[in-house]
Amino acid sequence: MTQESAETIALKCLVWLMSDDELIGVFMGTTGASQEALRDAVQDPDFLGSVLDFILMDDAWVLACCEAQGLSTDLPMRARAALPGGEQVNWT
Repeated sequence: MTQESAETIALKCLVWLMSDDELIGVFMGTTGASQEALRDAVQDPDFLGSVLDFILMDDAWVLACCEAQGLSTDLPMRARAALPGGEQVNWT
């Protein structure tokens, strides 16, 4: 997956996240982001990775997001791996 494709998927996930008033509040409280910061950060691959990290914390969120956005359920994880900070760490 290219970084551009991963960013597109992350943006779709962000749209879904923003459609849920309760969940976007949790995300903003966790990250400390303001409404203005959200608008400014949509071009930042690191921020988009944090959106995916947040959604990937709960399988129910992944399923709901993918269903709402018409995505395969494996795409958020694959997109996260293609964005900065998403590489698998090999500890051996």
